[in-house]
Amino acid sequence: MNLVRKTESPALFDTSTIPGWGVDADPRNDPTYPMRDQTQDHGLTRQWDRPPIQRTDVEILQSIEHVRRPAVVGTSTPPSGLSGVLRRLAFRWSESNWLHWLLLLGADRINVVEGVVDDLAHAKLPNIPGEMGIRAELAHNKRGFATKVAVVAGLTLTVALLARRGSAQRIEDAGER
Repeated sequence: MNLVRKTESPALFDTSTIPGWGVDADPRNDPTYPMRDQTQDHGLTRQWDRPPIQRTDVEILQSIEHVRRPAVVGTSTPPSGLSGVLRRLAFRWSESNWLHWLLLLGADRINVVEGVVDDLAHAKLPNIPGEMGIRAELAHNKRGFATKVAVVAGLTLTVALLARRGSAQRIEDAGER
């Protein structure tokens, strides 16, 4: 069944033959109108009062696209270290700029390393498999877990073989002297 018939011009279509085409063209038949009309719920004189801005004692990074901060912000992990430097740098660019997001992704990766170093500095052994969600991986993605284990084992074996070959080469070179 051909729903669209071409008229004289090959670029134009007869839209009157398409079922449902232009259903929202009549503003009197706008299905969203009851949702837009909130006078029944709130009345005409009701005005929304902006909540007070949260007072903070840590640095909050804000997009250059926004004039003011939201009323509530997260303060549990302020920017710090090299990852904080990258985050501050990222917020110099607009959210529409890819560099903004690449810097934030890089800062996230660096923050993971900083967290592990911080744990080790405080004599705490990080639970890296637990933090990576190994239990959930085993429960819900056994094939993906097996693939990751195989890749890590392959890389470990490759590094071990290359290190062994390098040390054997050094011993051989030392023996020739």
